Amino acid sequence: MTLETPRLRLRELTEADLPALRAILQNPQAMVAYEGPMSDAEVHGWLERQQQRYAADGFGLWAAVSRETDEMIGQCGLTLQSGSGEEVVEVGYLFRPDVWHRGYATEAASGAVAHAFATLDTAAVHAQIRDINLASMNVAIRLGMTVRGRFVKHYRGVTMPHLDFAVTREAWAAHS
Repeated sequence: MTLETPRLRLRELTEADLPALRAILQNPQAMVAYEGPMSDAEVHGWLERQQQRYAADGFGLWAAVSRETDEMIGQCGLTLQSGSGEEVVEVGYLFRPDVWHRGYATEAASGAVAHAFATLDTAAVHAQIRDINLASMNVAIRLGMTVRGRFVKHYRGVTMPHLDFAVTREAWAAHS
């Protein structure tokens, strides 16, 4: 699966992407909402989970590759999540800090949401965001998402309040 936006190519992650994935998942600044960087084993597990999602669900988090440089600068895609108590299609996005504030997360997430509504039988796409992650909240708002609820995740030994943002198929069509 490959999805293109004006500046990015979204494609499945492979073992060859591990160095670029480490540059994101082991970066303390990028991983603040996850309570810090991941170990090599956690990064490899992250990659394996995405590959399992591709096989089981037909989607997962994809490598976000700059069309200009052909370099992986982030990841974005769709996953099934149940943090809010019901299973939902979620758009997720995470980029290297050196490319922040250039609109890549919004561009990639917009492409992923459009793909979800074009190919999946889902009434809404969600973004489940930790309550301290203002940058991700701003991306969700740019996508036309609104807060639908609150819930708590327990991850890496930490209690993390989250907001459940979502956009319906109808609201997306009006927003796009």
